[in-house]
Amino acid sequence: MLAGFGMAMSSEAMIRKLSRLPLLITALVMALVSAPLLAQDPVIHPLFKIERSKNANIIQYDARSGPDGKLLKKDPVVGYWIRLNEQGQRMELSWVQRTFAFGFKTRLSKDRESAEMDMVADLGAPVSVIREGDVYRAIVPIDGKTSYLEKIYIKASGKGVKVNVEYVETFGKDMETGEDRYQKIVP
Repeated sequence: MLAGFGMAMSSEAMIRKLSRLPLLITALVMALVSAPLLAQDPVIHPLFKIERSKNANIIQYDARSGPDGKLLKKDPVVGYWIRLNEQGQRMELSWVQRTFAFGFKTRLSKDRESAEMDMVADLGAPVSVIREGDVYRAIVPIDGKTSYLEKIYIKASGKGVKVNVEYVETFGKDMETGEDRYQKIVP
């Protein structure tokens, strides 16, 4: 009889219950060990997107910070496809796309509170990534005013290596006034 439960239990039933104990302990240990790993997932800060005339798919750029709020040392900024033409799934940029069209190099500040993005596509200036409170924002000059970058639109024709960029539009908000900013660049 189990003390305090008022139930009789055979030795076979007791052995069956005790044989599950290692599995229960293993599951508990795995849950406790994985909890801190899950807490280490980066915080994602959407920065800006690139839309194109070719189709509805977009390239999204995000800053990534750790639990301390500072940008990650490895891949502080990432860029990837969101395949809106299909089912909205995320897809990595190919080597060709990173190298010749939508890629960038990141210079991280020593304090990891800001970064500079040198885009493969010439925007006329690097994209600054700065921390404002608990979020990160992308900053560029738009129509001569320092602005939060929200979107870039590329109007292009042709396919493959014979793509002809007709114009590039940048959209954002003025950092000082909050007014909408727009600029059209014709190469």
